[in-house]
Amino acid sequence: MFGPQSKMDIAFEWQAQFHILRPSIHARRANIIVKFQDLYGFTVEGNVDDVNVLNEVREKVRQQGRVWWALEASKGANWYLQPQISISQGIGLKSSLKLSGFVNAITLKKLIRKGIPPVLRPKVWFSLSGAAKKKSTVPESYYNDLLKAVQGMDTPATRQIDHDLPRTFPGHPWLDTPEGHAALRRVLVGYSFRDSDVGYCQGLNYVAALLLLVMKTEEDAFWMLAVLLENVLVNDCYTTNLSGCHVEQRVFKDLLAKKCPRIAAHLEALEFDVSLVATEWFLCLFSKSLPSETTLRVWDVLFYEGAKVLFHVALAIFKMKEHELLLTHQVGDIINILQRTTHHLFDPDELLTVAFDKIGFMTTNTISKQRKKQETEVMKELDLRMRRLNSISTDEK
Repeated sequence: MFGPQSKMDIAFEWQAQFHILRPSIHARRANIIVKFQDLYGFTVEGNVDDVNVLNEVREKVRQQGRVWWALEASKGANWYLQPQISISQGIGLKSSLKLSGFVNAITLKKLIRKGIPPVLRPKVWFSLSGAAKKKSTVPESYYNDLLKAVQGMDTPATRQIDHDLPRTFPGHPWLDTPEGHAALRRVLVGYSFRDSDVGYCQGLNYVAALLLLVMKTEEDAFWMLAVLLENVLVNDCYTTNLSGCHVEQRVFKDLLAKKCPRIAAHLEALEFDVSLVATEWFLCLFSKSLPSETTLRVWDVLFYEGAKVLFHVALAIFKMKEHELLLTHQVGDIINILQRTTHHLFDPDELLTVAFDKIGFMTTNTISKQRKKQETEVMKELDLRMRRLNSISTDEK
């Protein structure tokens, strides 16, 4: 399924991957370590317990797929866009002749949190995220015309993109090829000209790369990136001064103190800045930190419920390792625990259960208020920093 998804049939994606690939097994520290490729072509390394977890996850994916396919068969291909849905008992949900729009939204939310089947993910994302609507507002030839218009142009953004291409998931069997690099470059360069305020920011390469692996076409990946930056995420996350990202980090720190007070107090005592780990989580949307299928399960919810999901997931990672974190005495130990945890979070249900059931309810409105509270202070600090840099530059002249 590497590259645009139409390149291979993925109806039995997980099953095929586990049977076709030849794992490389070696002994290390008395454990059996297994290497294999996941559905999206990334090399996964884990022990036998991790493989068992992945087998369980694979079975859950198949079961969830049956639910979605049953709805496709009974209600039509785009049932999730209908204002009224009826769900039969045969797929394990309460039956009703007609559910209200509110109940439909709750039902769909539950289904999405349990995971969108990989084969349906491209079209469900494209519809529910608003990407399809955004694409419909411009001429059909918009993307191709944009690429033709910017072909051969040289800007700081294009130079940085070219620098980052070989560093984006190196070793991946499709992304790390001339074809993969070319597709990723077109998406990133195209968007850098669509929105000159964003241009290009490191981190977007990983996001766009994963979108390319999921979506059916390169153009669909471009529109998913557009809706993500223009509608789903907070403004200014990827602009030159990263002001939005700075705001998100401050909001996250406040939420950690509220939702996980013992952890927050311990980290503060050790003078640990959560942005050391969380900045990458938010800029790359966990694509560099979590296993690919876990990341995409997070994105399933992100594209439907919005940016608050990132806070839920980030808080959950800390919450899941609360006991270990409270025993740390060094900043390096905290980073090691969090990195080890994220790299081996092969069970998306475990992460999302903590994120939504144990972290508790958070509304988009509440988070928006927190952002407004932090924005003024962040902008003051960024302005002060810019004045200092200008002063130093003037002195050097």
